[in-house]
Amino acid sequence: MRRPGEDVNRKLIIGITRCSSLDDYVASVEQSGGRVRVLDVSESPKKLIGEIHGVLLTGGGDVDPVFYGQDRDPSIQDAEPGRDEFEIDLARRAMEADLPLLAICRGAQVLNVAAGGTLVQDIPTAITTGLTHAIARPKNAVAHDVTITPGTKLHRALGGAVSATHTCRVNSRHHQSVARVGQNLASAATASDGIVEAIENTDTEFCLGVQWHPENFWRTGEFTPLFDAFVASALARIREV
Repeated sequence: MRRPGEDVNRKLIIGITRCSSLDDYVASVEQSGGRVRVLDVSESPKKLIGEIHGVLLTGGGDVDPVFYGQDRDPSIQDAEPGRDEFEIDLARRAMEADLPLLAICRGAQVLNVAAGGTLVQDIPTAITTGLTHAIARPKNAVAHDVTITPGTKLHRALGGAVSATHTCRVNSRHHQSVARVGQNLASAATASDGIVEAIENTDTEFCLGVQWHPENFWRTGEFTPLFDAFVASALARIREV
């Protein structure tokens, strides 16, 4: 006998942008009940918006500064060919369609650029900070705390991951970050050095970008509530149709 809602869950498709390390992203979404479709840069973002129920923008190389009107810093490490154009277009269309979107690390930067924002191209040379924002191994090593803005969508989505003092322990491996926040986006978390650690769209139901890598904790569950909230938002869209 099928459980209530099982037919709806079987229809659910979460599109995950292709990157060099997909396993933890896929496991995190599947653990929360989502079915995964890995997206390729050759696909049409316009067509995809009608075929998937949520978008997960993954980590990876840097967004080309040409997309936010700046000269190129020598530290830039390019993403795979076609990713910038594909993912920026997909993010814009997802926001326009109010399609649930979760953006992680590079994904948060793509989201901000898609909304007309800019990036800090290289934290070590642009900002004086005592924090380490790039600890590569192990992948779930805690780098520092972030302060979550109370009452935000991110605060609600993170659930028990947020302490009574509105802080959250995160891993970190990035050299870029959000600078000027894009249109209809707001900062939802910051590090003690002022680096924006999360953004969210204030005009959509679920559109969050986090600078850390919550997918690396799927085995231990610290950020399972975030993926649960993302998948639940996608399921809600199916039920509304």
